[in-house]
Amino acid sequence: MSIASKINALIALLAVLAGLMLTLFVGQRDYSYQRDALFLAATSLVGSQPHLQLTAYYREPADVQNTLDEFLNLSPAVKRVILYDTDGGVVGEQRQPWVQNDQLPRFSQLRKSLSPLDRGIVTLAGGSVPDGLELLSTLSFGEQTTSVTLPIVSVVDPTKKNLGREDFAAALVYPELVSSVYVTAYIGVDISSTVLWSLTLPTVALSAGIGLAVVFLFWLLTRIITRRITAPLGMLASVADDIASGKQSEPLRIRGSGEIRDIAEVLNGIITGLHTYTQQMDTDRKMLSMKVEERTAQLSRRKEELDSAELKVTETRGKLRHAAYFDNLTSLPNRKLFTEQLTLLLRLARRGNQNVGLLHVDIDNFKRINESLGSTAGDSLLREISKRLAAGVRDSDVLHRRSDEENSLMDLSRLGGDEFTVVLNQVENIHMAKRVAERLSSSVAKPYFVDHQEIIVTSSIGIALAPDHAETAETLLRAADTAMVTAKKRGRNRIVIYDNTMESANRERLQLENDLRRAVELDQLLLHYQPQVNARTGEVTGAESLVRWNHPDQGLIPPFKWIPIAEELGLIEDVGEWVLRKACADLVELRETGHTLPKVSVNVSALQFNGEFVGTVQSVLQESGLPPQSLEIELTEGIMVSNQESIVSMVQNLKDLGVRLSIDDFGTGYSSLSYLTRFPLDELKIDRSFVLGLAKGKQNVELVRAIIAMAKSLGLELVVEGVERMEELEFFRDQDADIIQGFLFSQPVPVARLRELLAPQHFTRQLELLNRSSSSSNSDEEAGFKFEKA
Repeated sequence: MSIASKINALIALLAVLAGLMLTLFVGQRDYSYQRDALFLAATSLVGSQPHLQLTAYYREPADVQNTLDEFLNLSPAVKRVILYDTDGGVVGEQRQPWVQNDQLPRFSQLRKSLSPLDRGIVTLAGGSVPDGLELLSTLSFGEQTTSVTLPIVSVVDPTKKNLGREDFAAALVYPELVSSVYVTAYIGVDISSTVLWSLTLPTVALSAGIGLAVVFLFWLLTRIITRRITAPLGMLASVADDIASGKQSEPLRIRGSGEIRDIAEVLNGIITGLHTYTQQMDTDRKMLSMKVEERTAQLSRRKEELDSAELKVTETRGKLRHAAYFDNLTSLPNRKLFTEQLTLLLRLARRGNQNVGLLHVDIDNFKRINESLGSTAGDSLLREISKRLAAGVRDSDVLHRRSDEENSLMDLSRLGGDEFTVVLNQVENIHMAKRVAERLSSSVAKPYFVDHQEIIVTSSIGIALAPDHAETAETLLRAADTAMVTAKKRGRNRIVIYDNTMESANRERLQLENDLRRAVELDQLLLHYQPQVNARTGEVTGAESLVRWNHPDQGLIPPFKWIPIAEELGLIEDVGEWVLRKACADLVELRETGHTLPKVSVNVSALQFNGEFVGTVQSVLQESGLPPQSLEIELTEGIMVSNQESIVSMVQNLKDLGVRLSIDDFGTGYSSLSYLTRFPLDELKIDRSFVLGLAKGKQNVELVRAIIAMAKSLGLELVVEGVERMEELEFFRDQDADIIQGFLFSQPVPVARLRELLAPQHFTRQLELLNRSSSSSNSDEEAGFKFEKA
């Protein structure tokens, strides 16, 4: 900061402080003046109103109200007026509309040790303020209520009996007959400090304006004076900087005092000497620069031409090779390069009598994740997986890895979609290949963070060894693929080594796929229903529909064997629509035959939940005539955690139809819980895995309690799945989770058997039997089921 700026700032600061002090003084003086004037006005009003003694004596409501209104209208700062009797009792009260439930001060606190004829003034902290003055109240250190008590005197002794208005009139007409005065009542006037301050604001604003004008004049005058004083010094400093940087070449022409003139002469001498030396140096430098620049320009042009040609050739060759042999998403070798390298590697292995291992890695349920979270998130996930696989293959696992960057990942390739291959060169046996696969599987299974969301995926890995399982690249890849498919059949997240028996299993699966394509057309599907029972009353609150496949040769095939196949084949939409129509039609038929069933639940696959699903539900409800509130759609967490607006819109459209929405298998798949508040859900189903975990320790018990408490706090209904033991039933009844679905009451049954279960008092009698059986048992320890009670 310059000297002039410092002087200006100091004087401006002093002027501002002086103006501020003046404004505060004027404001405080005006505030005191208005308060004293209000005291005087109230006192004068008491003294100038002889009829007050009549009002105080007779206390007629109308007179009291008129009297209080006179005092209340003295000023906007009067917030409340109270008429007290001589003992402090409240005869009447009138307050401003903005006064809230402020408590009346004690009369003894207002009068203290004053004599009856003295005026009492007491200031108390707190109280209401008008709307819009809250900030002013804060700036004035809070509301202060000043209570003034004024005695009302009478010339007639109020203790005499049978006094009439003529007695008071006579005393006023003939004052010479009055020997003394009597205090008959007190007028209490409460004054708001905040309102008084607001009345002083015009005066304060005027004072502040005058102060600002004075400050501005002082600042302007100081700026002019300091500029005239310090301007030459600033010019000298600027010239000195220019001399140091070699910019100043002209002599100085500065007017000023003797000291400034002397400094200017010294600087002029320096400028003259430097100018002469600089001219000579510039001449020499220009001559040399001209020669150097001419030669440099020639060399630069030649180099640029060569570099440009080389760069174009390199870029073109690299782009062509990368497009032909590498995957655009992960930059890994593609199927073409993989096949060529594997063919060459197998040929070299045969010459050296060596083994080559091939791992076929497939990401489990990637299609569902891709559809739920979007293709962008799916691509990000694939890139992260490829990095982990590349990091998981050590140099010691692959002896053919080259040092150049282009071939550094020849051992890892992406065949397409979510399928990767890893080639292991010169492996001694199949067990070495399995150890590498286990390392890769563990690396893939670690959590990922995509779009600020945690995702956990697993992999199915098939292993094949050449020449034991195949001798060509095509047959080796098919063997590894067969082993990978077998790993998926066995439950995913597995590592499977190829053997010849898998070929027959593949043929069986192919036959099962062909039969499944015709199952809907040939009416081989059927529905079973599992009741949902109130564990306290025995009332059936609903039933979940569970699809079964009655194969003509193999009989009933469990859903876990063919539902994944239906999803892979794209048949799940047809199966899901059939289940929806059948469940609605069965419920309508049950009600027409006199059976009571409040609702039926239908499970929906993530692949079935597409843009046409809402229209299908609406169409089925219209065709069947089932009320929308009688249908409950059970959605998986994989659907609900999606951030796609289309999913949010579809769920809301289902709710607008009147359909009930439930979360199935809650807590088993994803860790995000934000969807519980984002979507209009009605019900949460506790998965059987949590029920089984009750017997495994206190931590599992507390987890179930937390889920129940969370659902209740969100207003969701609770259904507990998989309850098979009386101890489990008692635990959930203790937690007020009363809707139970499980083998304890009934296994899934056909609709004909369901009619019997809907008979009145069926489950009530079953509950009575269960309760008697439970009360006659010895203890939880003897039953082999022990966990902490609620």
